[in-house]
Amino acid sequence: MFAAARLTGMGLMALWAWHIGKSPRALLATSWDSDWYVRIAAHGYGRTLYWPDGAVQSDLAFFPLYPALVRAGTTVLPVTGGTVGLALSWLAAGAAAWGIYAVVERLYDRALATVLVLLWGLLPHAIVLSMAYTEPLLTAFAAWSLYALVTRRWLWAGSLAALAGLTRPNGIAVAAAVVAVAAYELVRRRGKNGRRRMWAAAALAPSGWLGYLLWVGARQGDPLGGYFAVQEGWTSRFDLGLGSLQVVRSMVTTPVFFGFPMALVIVGAGALLFVLFVLDRPALPLLVYTGVLVLITVGGSGFFESKPRFLLPAFPLLLPLASALTKARPRAAITVIAALAGLSFGYGAYLLTLGPMAL
Repeated sequence: MFAAARLTGMGLMALWAWHIGKSPRALLATSWDSDWYVRIAAHGYGRTLYWPDGAVQSDLAFFPLYPALVRAGTTVLPVTGGTVGLALSWLAAGAAAWGIYAVVERLYDRALATVLVLLWGLLPHAIVLSMAYTEPLLTAFAAWSLYALVTRRWLWAGSLAALAGLTRPNGIAVAAAVVAVAAYELVRRRGKNGRRRMWAAAALAPSGWLGYLLWVGARQGDPLGGYFAVQEGWTSRFDLGLGSLQVVRSMVTTPVFFGFPMALVIVGAGALLFVLFVLDRPALPLLVYTGVLVLITVGGSGFFESKPRFLLPAFPLLLPLASALTKARPRAAITVIAALAGLSFGYGAYLLTLGPMAL
């Protein structure tokens, strides 16, 4: 069902793109951040753009694992970086869907896991899961790291969290979950076996994220603050949402593109779902992982229109909705899913073919 949802979304987007004279493959493989990743894969780091408004966009803002995998693919296959990026993202999206199912089925039941995976494939911004972007890869590492946590495979959990931390800045949420669960178990299991593996997992989990931040800092001449200075050049910073509030205020007074109010609605719905999720007293790994992702998304400023994308890896947010659908009458559940599918397919096509703002 997940594959059918994404293939349908891509198919409808492709039909509309051809209708207006655009290339679906180019839209999926080289739009916005995809172009940066493909350039890093081909030429390495070192590209910086200077804009009249003072923004300084350095490619050091992009974490290295995805472009490194694209580079590896182009080395062994006679295809372009964009093609490798698409193949990588599609495979990662499938692995992520499988991992999400495994986690939810383990903690809840099969029906809930099935519905949640389908809902994840029908999110308004789910077109990103079909693009040469890093969200599918991050979610795959996150889901399987969480599965390793709930099944107490400590070294797997730590290793996958380290890879998540090399994939995206918000990959630190996976490391936070591993460290929190390991700390809880270390306190609860005093004198019992397995403590060394818990310590190892807790130390390994943030190593990818910290390693890249320190490398960028050393390259910029400021080991602790260099990476954050790079993000500041992109107007991205953590200010508890003050910058986002200014964007919301501007929506009331000046005309904005459709993607901005839509982003506000999606993030607002995500915040409401997070409250319902917390009230259901979820497992600690899911709680910490989701909480950190929501905090980064809501508390960060810069690229307001991209906030729904930042929430894509936060699949546990869909648990309240998936639970309600599994308990609803079949006709009502089918109606809701069909409405979400229409929104996802239509909005995804708009974002990629007509929307002027970054995804």
